[in-house]
Amino acid sequence: MSTILHVAKREQWEKAKATGSYQADTLKSQGFIHCSKPDQVIRVANFLFCGQTDLVLLCIDSRKVGADIRDENLEGGDNLFPHIYGPLNIDAVIKVLDFQPQANGTFVLPKALREMAEEQQT
Repeated sequence: MSTILHVAKREQWEKAKATGSYQADTLKSQGFIHCSKPDQVIRVANFLFCGQTDLVLLCIDSRKVGADIRDENLEGGDNLFPHIYGPLNIDAVIKVLDFQPQANGTFVLPKALREMAEEQQT
């Protein structure tokens, strides 16, 4: 299984469960949903979500995603990120983890995902 991750606001995830698909704000504004590999998600979270609470981390089985997924870096770097080009069908989400910052506002990888990150780096 290839797991990719997405940081979401809890409220948006709850709405998605009721409708059957998740659409991040970036799907409308940029045409895709930003995701990360397990070894990338903490850098992304600390850069974009530092200090924010009421977040969840969506663990997504990329093989179950109905929309196209492209690994790319639109800023020209070598570090490729998975982008979902369409709504995310919620049955592709295999786990939802509470994702709260530490007291200093930064995030750490939940223990349940540390081994996954190490496996996908090799």
